[in-house]
Amino acid sequence: MKVKIVLVVAFMGIFLTGAGDAAVKKTSGKIRLLVVSSYHKGYAWSKETNKGLCAALLKFGYFDDKRQVEAFTNIDAVETSKMVMNKFWMDAKRLSSEAEMETMAKGIYVIARAFNPTLIFLGDDEAARYVGGKFLDTKIPVVFWGLNNTPLKYGLVDSMEKPGHNVTGVYQTGTYAEAIFFLKKLVPGVKTFAVLSGDSAGARSHYKAIEYLDRTGALPVKLVETAATNDYGIWKKKALELQKKVDAFFVVNYAGLKDSSGNYVSLEEVAEWYLSSIKIPETGLQHQFVKQGMLCGVEDPGYDQGFEAAVIAHDLLDKGAEPATYRPRTPKRVIRMVNRQRAHMFNIKVTREFGIEEFTDTSLPPMKEANGDK
Repeated sequence: MKVKIVLVVAFMGIFLTGAGDAAVKKTSGKIRLLVVSSYHKGYAWSKETNKGLCAALLKFGYFDDKRQVEAFTNIDAVETSKMVMNKFWMDAKRLSSEAEMETMAKGIYVIARAFNPTLIFLGDDEAARYVGGKFLDTKIPVVFWGLNNTPLKYGLVDSMEKPGHNVTGVYQTGTYAEAIFFLKKLVPGVKTFAVLSGDSAGARSHYKAIEYLDRTGALPVKLVETAATNDYGIWKKKALELQKKVDAFFVVNYAGLKDSSGNYVSLEEVAEWYLSSIKIPETGLQHQFVKQGMLCGVEDPGYDQGFEAAVIAHDLLDKGAEPATYRPRTPKRVIRMVNRQRAHMFNIKVTREFGIEEFTDTSLPPMKEANGDK
């Protein structure tokens, strides 16, 4: 796998370096935007952040029309009357080791130098952690989105009031408590819960935040255990064991699980097994998991993260704002979500009176016995 990454990144760097000079001559005077996403193209969160980013860039005239938005979304590159924009993917949900991330980041750095960007967007934690530092205190403004909990943790900003460098952006405060309180409102009998999670950098920041809230007494139910692993077999085993000990799960993430051969297990496969095997309710943070069948969640929308990042970039590029003094911010909107079928399975009657912004319908597989397996 590592050899494959090195070869792919090297090829991309050589290709872009060769085409870079011609591109600069052709597009002289145009703004050059580079987008680095932590994840992969089909990931639902990435789709939502891209929608928000493109909507704002269209609003401010960087795209000429919606056809260009569609082209960029499909092929990760576009040239308009005002800009040239390219996107690269780190695939951090599936290539999660330190060595893999560092290799990918080094390749993207080579690509970025050849592309000569006017501004760089960094989508989510892995991009900020592994790529952001390589451009810290350069002349290139950097705008991040989707950082979990705080933008201070990777050393890219000095403080919330005064970032102090060439980096600023949009972060997520985390809707952990809101998600658990919402679950408690739907299922008043819940008194204990466990965390189920993958073990990527982004996932760790989530489950550690939940553990902190539990230690400080900020939650209405008690955390019994955190099960965090990228091993699909272990993840399933822990889920089956823990459902006998707790009343509910907080499902942080299952996007980076791998089987015994080291192969990535799709979200769909994990969701199908979970929903047919687990007989207790759950909450979480992401729209895509509720859409796949999980009971409920409270999300800080990816669309808003991408949109606000583009607003900040426009302020830097068009209005002369300085990233060193531009305060990072977080969108205020949250979305409460419920899956109707999962709610029906637990005999939960939900109405708009619960403050639900979104109902999702999903066809679920039949329930298995608690000790069953796919």
